[in-house]
Amino acid sequence: MSTDTSTRAVVRLRPKAEARAIRHGFPWVYADELVMDRRTQALAAGSLAILEDADRTPMGLVTVNTNSKISARMLDRDPEAVIDQAWLEARLAHALALRDRCFATPYYRLVHAEADGLPGVVIDRFGDAAVIQPNAAWAETHLDLLVDALMTVTGVKNVVKNGSGRSRSFEGLADETLILRGALDGPVPVPMNGAVYMADLLGGQKTGLFLDQRDNHAFAARLGAGGRVLDVFSHVGGFSLAALAAGATSALAIDGSEPALALAQKGAEAMGVGEKLTLRHADAFEALEALAAEGQVFDLVVCDPPAFAPHKKALEAGLRAYERVARLAAPLVAPGGYLMLCSCSHAADLTQFRNASARGIGRGGRRGQLIHTGFAGPDHPMLPQLAESGYLKALAFRLDA
Repeated sequence: MSTDTSTRAVVRLRPKAEARAIRHGFPWVYADELVMDRRTQALAAGSLAILEDADRTPMGLVTVNTNSKISARMLDRDPEAVIDQAWLEARLAHALALRDRCFATPYYRLVHAEADGLPGVVIDRFGDAAVIQPNAAWAETHLDLLVDALMTVTGVKNVVKNGSGRSRSFEGLADETLILRGALDGPVPVPMNGAVYMADLLGGQKTGLFLDQRDNHAFAARLGAGGRVLDVFSHVGGFSLAALAAGATSALAIDGSEPALALAQKGAEAMGVGEKLTLRHADAFEALEALAAEGQVFDLVVCDPPAFAPHKKALEAGLRAYERVARLAAPLVAPGGYLMLCSCSHAADLTQFRNASARGIGRGGRRGQLIHTGFAGPDHPMLPQLAESGYLKALAFRLDA
């Protein structure tokens, strides 16, 4: 890669663009904030350029994709920064230092995009394997360097590219999932909160496991100890396996994916509690209604659905869906038992989600106390200037006796 910065392109903010927010740490420039002259529009997706304000004062080095609503992403506040393997290694080492401080074993999100200074890049680590999601064009064009830097800094031997999802489509990138380095011979066992999860790094959802829920799994497991647990939208058994590890007498896991449920069963068997886990392959809403008709109740009910409100246009419908989940789940909680409701929607903030959940609980004929509000763990840091980086919310209620 060339280290010559003298011929770099220059892109410029429009006069009414919010330059102050960018100076204070906001990492994105939207399409309507950038001067779209012919030179800017001619830049290949993922190109590097110096960002200037309307007065032609340099603000930093950005990566440009004029095909995206996010037309520029801040890479470095130094306009002369060289984006080479050494630069990538420095960013990765900084991210690794936080995870090494917080976790005793190498199972965590290593890079959480903008919050770790690598915009659009997600890297989850599973021991000696890692999954990279290059969700921005610059990451796609620098992927080989990124993989080399990752292996150098962490020592991982197997690297998977997960090139799927909405974020890549917004950047004009194709879907593609493949092994970049090393080899995998099946699902990877992941120890977490005393449980064992089986992560399918090639065929599972996202990177194979939702590591962001680690702390919420642990809190819910304490509530479910010694009781019956219902885990709705269970994926590979996130909440149910943690509860069984903490001493729950039984757990019912419900999900619409048979492969995910099969991995949940393998995880339970690896823990020696296979007989305590029951699986139900079903639509979650239909399953909740069926359980009520069967007269079943549980000491802990957890609902961790997909993002019902991934963007602002979906917010109203998403909040109705969260309310419906709460309404259907609340009657299944035993008197004095616990209900945990989760949202990973960027567009629904904590107050909106909490209000929708409370309405649903009330419409379900129950009342309760909010005893805990949880978020993603420290391996999913939030960039304070970017609300989208703090998406996960988990609410635990103790319902009336």
